[in-house]
Amino acid sequence: MRLVTLALIALIALVHAELWFGKGSVPRVMELQAKLHEQRASNDSARARNEQLGAEVSDLKEGLEMVEEKARFELGMVRPDEILVQVSMPKK
Repeated sequence: MRLVTLALIALIALVHAELWFGKGSVPRVMELQAKLHEQRASNDSARARNEQLGAEVSDLKEGLEMVEEKARFELGMVRPDEILVQVSMPKK
């Protein structure tokens, strides 16, 4: 009976040691959870940046008319086959 008790205590001690010092120990799991939290935060910020860049690309692809209009009015640009005519009103 005494031998069985000592064997069970030894097994419990072995399992407990594995829990605290082994490959899947509690400190290691906590460290990995902290790294996972940091990585998820990094992924979220990268995902937000990717969405913003995707929206900008979409605007540039679909909004060429807007870019052309701004270039015409703000910079006075014209196409090679166009003639620019500006009409100004006399000041009173």
